[in-house]
Amino acid sequence: MSSDSAPINLTNHFLIAMPGLQDPLFGQSVVYLCEHSPQGALGLVINKPCDIDLKGLFDKVALPLTRPDLQSAPVFFGGPMQTERGFVLHEATFADDDQPEHPVYASTMAIPGGLEMTTSRDVLEAISTGSGPRRVLISLGYASWGEGQLESELGDNSWLTVEADARLIFETPVPERYAQALKLLGLEPWMLAPGAGHA
Repeated sequence: MSSDSAPINLTNHFLIAMPGLQDPLFGQSVVYLCEHSPQGALGLVINKPCDIDLKGLFDKVALPLTRPDLQSAPVFFGGPMQTERGFVLHEATFADDDQPEHPVYASTMAIPGGLEMTTSRDVLEAISTGSGPRRVLISLGYASWGEGQLESELGDNSWLTVEADARLIFETPVPERYAQALKLLGLEPWMLAPGAGHA
């Protein structure tokens, strides 16, 4: 990389695994990047459901789940880091009109572009009573890259990138998310032969 080229910032972007990425954890995955800086990157896989639904997760943490729309929604494998911990990706929520930038929950990362990612139990308590954010994706674990690691994988043609669309996270059926993420780039899965390089 030449010294005068600006570092890329892929915060609020999707990483879409190239077909040649045979990694058992990340093959065919779509990752939403919550944070990307020169120090590294953090994201959540949004298209790999775990074998537990939200009702089961809330039962495990001893909370009722009163929202019928979420009872059978899947919990996702967010990535291989801290898989015993829950990460809640949700629409931005605000405490009140006096402090619109003040996060509602104890541990929330505001993601430039409008979404938030919360790791504290209070968001689960709010969701359980129906007062929490309306659109949520809950994962166990997250994905992370150290300094320069993601840039190296991009250079190796492991990932495609595109600006994130919240509708894909919250509205697109899970089995369609990989193909729909590619469509954001005007691509279809069949166009990407495994191992194909850039034209």
